[in-house]
Amino acid sequence: MRDVAIIGAGETKYGEHWDKSLRDLAVEAGLKALEDAGLGAEDIQAIFGGNMSAGSFVGQDHVGALIADFAGLAEVRVPAIRIESACASGAAALHAGYMAVASGLYDIVLVGGVEKMTDLPGDMVTDILAGAADREWEVFFGATFPALGAMMARRYMYEYGLTREQMALLPVIAHKHGAMNPDAHFQREITVEQVLNAPMVADPLTIMNCSPVSDGGAAVVLASADIARKYTDSPIKISASTAANDYISIHARESLTRSPSTIEAARKAYEMAKKEPKDIDLVEIHDAFSIIALLGIEDLGFAKKGEGIKLAEEGQLYYDGDLPYNVSGGLKAKGHPVGATGVGQVVEIVKQLRNEAGKRQVPDARVGLAHNVGGTMTSSIVHILEVM
Repeated sequence: MRDVAIIGAGETKYGEHWDKSLRDLAVEAGLKALEDAGLGAEDIQAIFGGNMSAGSFVGQDHVGALIADFAGLAEVRVPAIRIESACASGAAALHAGYMAVASGLYDIVLVGGVEKMTDLPGDMVTDILAGAADREWEVFFGATFPALGAMMARRYMYEYGLTREQMALLPVIAHKHGAMNPDAHFQREITVEQVLNAPMVADPLTIMNCSPVSDGGAAVVLASADIARKYTDSPIKISASTAANDYISIHARESLTRSPSTIEAARKAYEMAKKEPKDIDLVEIHDAFSIIALLGIEDLGFAKKGEGIKLAEEGQLYYDGDLPYNVSGGLKAKGHPVGATGVGQVVEIVKQLRNEAGKRQVPDARVGLAHNVGGTMTSSIVHILEVM
């Protein structure tokens, strides 16, 4: 296996793009990444695209071929493969692209993620997303993803004494950072009171504890590390790319307050990168629901079980704190176009490690970690990036 670097990164603005199609978003993100790398489409040897449910959201399947076609690569017969792992589809595509370059099969590949979700009414989006849970044993009996997240939150509150006021700190921090990100879906700050008094989705989760439905695309260009400096003066090394899975339904698990898939993916990532949690300068953690973010903080090794919220209370999770958290705004404020999210997290870390993040720049950032999950933390994928 050889080292792999990111030599280009780009993304669309996240939000409601009623004037753009799925292909528009995919091509826009891909062209931005290629332009950032100083490459043309003809330089790309393969494409790996993350997408969860374009067939259900917009009636378009065969997304890999669609992207290659509208990127101008159909005539050169470049392989273009769609990767699906629910909300972790973007990170799964990056994992596949990483392996393709690390193995020596390709020298330069494009990895993208895209989703177009806002054309459908909320009840249809909820049902499509529920396909990432166990349709027969969870969804058929009325469980939605917010309901499953609420059960995990209630159990955590019972075991560790977490209050709604404490949990509200996490979306408050995400929106503080999102307000400084011009590509974020929501660019405004919120208060704890607004989180608590927002409409209840599934007790104890209000709508402010839940990520929004978003459209968007993100892309990165990967190259073998030995040729990366031919294309950029600031390549970012992928020091670890790891994945793990758990039971798909939460009733099969021993605990609702810990994620074995995240614990295992993190263990392998730290070993692969030869890092420890104390070496990480910033983190992008999957916060589809506030409780998922809290479990991520703890199961990635940044706090003991039951003590993760202390980092928020002590101010350590702000962009200028000891553990800058979701400085992009996270899924909560930046947005959650499910197929793009995992790649978008990595785009943010690339910007931070290049010192290109503007007002939300983390001082002296050298190492970043991205955590993307599918389902109720069923699939977990961790990437560690660092300055070369």
